[in-house]
Amino acid sequence: MSGRAVEFGVLLRRWRVSRGLSQTALALAANSSTRHLSYLETGRSRPSREMVQRLAEQLNLPLRDQNVLLLAAGFSPAFAERSLEEMSSAKSAMEQILRVHLPYPAYVLDRHWNVVLSNAALPQLYEGCSPELLRSPVNAVRLILHPDGMGPRIENFVEWRAHTVTVLKQQIEARADPVIQALLTEVSSYPAPKGTVALASSDGPQRYVSPLRVQTRFGRVSFLNTTTVFGAPADVTLSELALEMLFPADDATIAIVNDMVEETRLPDAGNPLASRAG
Repeated sequence: MSGRAVEFGVLLRRWRVSRGLSQTALALAANSSTRHLSYLETGRSRPSREMVQRLAEQLNLPLRDQNVLLLAAGFSPAFAERSLEEMSSAKSAMEQILRVHLPYPAYVLDRHWNVVLSNAALPQLYEGCSPELLRSPVNAVRLILHPDGMGPRIENFVEWRAHTVTVLKQQIEARADPVIQALLTEVSSYPAPKGTVALASSDGPQRYVSPLRVQTRFGRVSFLNTTTVFGAPADVTLSELALEMLFPADDATIAIVNDMVEETRLPDAGNPLASRAG
């Protein structure tokens, strides 16, 4: 019984328990037997590469963790992990989407919510934010909710933080990550700005989704956000990237954004989220 086999068994059992599956349920789904799965978890048997891949598929493991499971079983990783610069076609596709989405903000985030690419739209949204929070890598969650960031100007702070906490918890449930856990703890500790209350439902777009409402010197803007990921990625880095795009939630926001755009055309106008999208 090798150390590798034991390590694989520990990892396998950990993932099975976290997914709420019994040995029988997982064995049946992976076209195996409960006895064999038990032997794999205790290290009495070693899996084939095909068995590891079947188990990983049934456990719905992220690509990064599929590689870890394969390595623990003594096999080479199945998925490459390249930098974004090495994936020129994927990077070009994201840059094109960022440009097309102007004048509204759009950015590409990594698995820890750090901004990887941005179209640098509407610099006025970040006025008053601490330079520390705008230093690369910019963390989108922290920038929006931190007391030294946009937090004091988020009109529906309580509602938006609750939404963010839910998303972070779901991310942790899918894959335990100490960085995300630390971010969740941090965000949960942020004090709500004075006078901030949860918004009641109405006949507006918030009936369906929670808009992000931000007070600016131009007035209040309200955005709906969407998240896009690559389908069937075969690279670890690509599988962990998400494209976030903000859309105006009302006509008032469209008018204010037009005013913001006009201002950025003046000399010396700039954006703290410098674009790397070209």
